[in-house]
Amino acid sequence: MTTSNRKSIHGEWHSRWTFILAATAAAVGLGNIWKFPYVAGQNGGSAFVLVYLIAIMIIGIPLMMAEIALGRNGRQNPANTMQTIALEAGRNTSWRWVGFMAMLSGFLILSYYSVIAGWTLDYLIKTISGEFVGIDSAQANTIFQHLLASPLVMLFWHSLIMICTVGTVALGLQKGIENAIRYIFPMMVILLLLLIGYSIHTHAFMLAVTFLFTPDFSQLTPHMILIALGQAFFSLSLAMGCIMMYGAYLPSRASVASAAVAIAAADTGIALLAGLAVFPIVFFNHLEPSSGPGLIFQTLPLAFGRMPYGTLFGTMFFLMLIFAAFTSTISLLEPTTAWIIENFRTSRWAAASIAGTIIWLLGFVTILSFNYWSQIKIFGLSIFSAIDYLTANIMLPLVGLMLAIFAVWRVNKDMMRDELQLKHKVLFNSWRFVMRYITPVAIIIVFLHVWGVL
Repeated sequence: MTTSNRKSIHGEWHSRWTFILAATAAAVGLGNIWKFPYVAGQNGGSAFVLVYLIAIMIIGIPLMMAEIALGRNGRQNPANTMQTIALEAGRNTSWRWVGFMAMLSGFLILSYYSVIAGWTLDYLIKTISGEFVGIDSAQANTIFQHLLASPLVMLFWHSLIMICTVGTVALGLQKGIENAIRYIFPMMVILLLLLIGYSIHTHAFMLAVTFLFTPDFSQLTPHMILIALGQAFFSLSLAMGCIMMYGAYLPSRASVASAAVAIAAADTGIALLAGLAVFPIVFFNHLEPSSGPGLIFQTLPLAFGRMPYGTLFGTMFFLMLIFAAFTSTISLLEPTTAWIIENFRTSRWAAASIAGTIIWLLGFVTILSFNYWSQIKIFGLSIFSAIDYLTANIMLPLVGLMLAIFAVWRVNKDMMRDELQLKHKVLFNSWRFVMRYITPVAIIIVFLHVWGVL
């Protein structure tokens, strides 16, 4: 069955470019602007970037093409889509659980992602008020630790993020999600470019360019290659349900392949631009580029407190982070909202409110894991770290692997060819070969590395 035979009850993107913008906005989040720079910094910079780009080609783009194609064919939430396609292909409808696990992953991720997004709101206010001016490293650490020790403050920001997310999703595909992304995402990119403009004048810009784009093959280790593979897989928001959900709204005339390439290119480009914005500031202030997760919330506030016009550029930076986080939160809420609507015939407002309230309540777990419940350990990890580990290191690779198997081993080949709309047979056969043999092996390798087998 082709896309012309089915319509989504939730509507359709106005155009292919709207979909690309929305999917890119979904993929671009704190992971690109917060995680990518510090992961690159910890793993050799340019050598890591080179392997990361190759991984995007062999894992990211092929798997994204599969997710979009499946979503557009099913025109429903990921669980229902997988069930419908499996049924039509004569396969066991238990494949719906793969779609359900994808949605559950996004659901759990949003429960702590909104808390972290709340940190950026708190830091925006702190930056505007001049709290970072003239601080030293010990004071920067104290400010961050004080935030983590304040559950009511984190709850307030977490609640604000979720209220805005629910309100946007409840308005619907075009009036809510499309309108929000159409304005917020370009503003985020403009802020990023302005920060790069400042970074060019720090006299450390070329150090950042060298660090990111001149490969140092002495840093090329099996461990670094595996981390780059994992980062490529997660940075595109694959296996979370949101890309498949957004694919369900893609017009039937649009090319899946070209859209996936455009999304991957834009997502990767923004990750690299984030590096060019962050590292010159870090190098100029003689700070450590491999400082880990604290790079954004401890190292950069220290830099903003030292540099001329630091309050202005710090405000721009954290505002950009908020925009990036918000476009991701609405994409993570949409699949569960669609699932509730389709299975329980509720209104969109009711569905978004129910899903949002449950996620808001789950956020309490993350908030308390940094203070009152900090002594509780699950296999040696804090509750927050355990949820993060479960989703990022177990659920997402497993869903990605199952989606790859389903798309090329269990689904009708003609259906996938129709959806992908690859004009030349050699292109379709190449995609099919990569998805059959290369992408699953790469995902399995990442999975084994996570589990300490490799």
